[in-house]
Amino acid sequence: MSISTQDQILIETRVANEAPSVAIAYLLWLFLWFLSGHRFYLGRPGTAILQILSFFIIIGFVWWIIDAFLIPGMIREKQNEIRGRLTAQMAGSRG
Repeated sequence: MSISTQDQILIETRVANEAPSVAIAYLLWLFLWFLSGHRFYLGRPGTAILQILSFFIIIGFVWWIIDAFLIPGMIREKQNEIRGRLTAQMAGSRG
């Protein structure tokens, strides 16, 4: 069952409101890099803990630099997760 255009607009509005902020993610990346704050903020506690542990060796610094490029993709994944959840809720409430 498909959802209406009005429901799609509502979903996109809620995705925009509920999704993590790119600016906040980058601020956490910049200032709380040693605590992997950006990964906790983006809902990735497992890799955040691994990253913290790896900071004791050189890999952690490299991983931190790589995250500068991965943050937009992590935000898109979170938005898609929210979008999917809301779409399922909308479709379920209609059926």
